[in-house]
Amino acid sequence: DTTVAGIKVARKVAACAPVAGKITEEFRPGDGAESDADLLQWARDTATTIYHPTSTCRMGADDNAVVDPRLRVNGIEGLRIADASIMPEIVSGNTNAPAIMIGEKAADMILQDCG
Repeated sequence: DTTVAGIKVARKVAACAPVAGKITEEFRPGDGAESDADLLQWARDTATTIYHPTSTCRMGADDNAVVDPRLRVNGIEGLRIADASIMPEIVSGNTNAPAIMIGEKAADMILQDCG
């Protein structure tokens, strides 16, 4: 719903002056994508992850968390996640240094937990 709504908002903006006078045709998704189903399918077919994907494996103590505060995957013994996916939000700069810090902290936790 949000994706389709976003495409529709972009189309409305493009149809307003002075932008409309500068646009000769819609490049993507194009005139052929009119229904909500068409727009959603176009988004699914063309969407991609770029830049630095983060924050996909929530850390916490609640039922919605993927990993606990010691980076252990909930429900899977012996597995930890030690990368940018545990970040609550993407950082405002490059993700390399925070990812390294997460890995170093994970190494410390593993050593502590394994004695």
